[in-house]
Amino acid sequence: QVQLVESGGGSVQTGGSLRLSCAASGNTNGRYCMGWFRQAPGKEREGIALINHDSSTRYADSVKGRFTISRDTAKNTLFLQMNTLKPEDTATYYCAASGRWFCGYSDMRAWGKGILVTISS
Repeated sequence: QVQLVESGGGSVQTGGSLRLSCAASGNTNGRYCMGWFRQAPGKEREGIALINHDSSTRYADSVKGRFTISRDTAKNTLFLQMNTLKPEDTATYYCAASGRWFCGYSDMRAWGKGILVTISS
């Protein structure tokens, strides 16, 4: 069992930045593959970033070049640095854990409750 808690969400103007954090606890390994997802109103959940055991990363085209996923293994904390934010980035953001060393977006088995990010024009 893994518990994931997101923090750092809020409201920011177009072009601004936010940094999301995800604290992991319970039966987990800080080096497991983890990811960030988001769901905008009326849209499907979208996988936007992954980080594997070897720290290799992958990004969705919608955020590539603007968002950066990273982690502090010792603190079991996952981060998502979001820059050059757009109104289209408005969504509920979720962190997720796979329990595997390497993963794809479909491999997630534990989820946070989500945190709202709102970008105003």
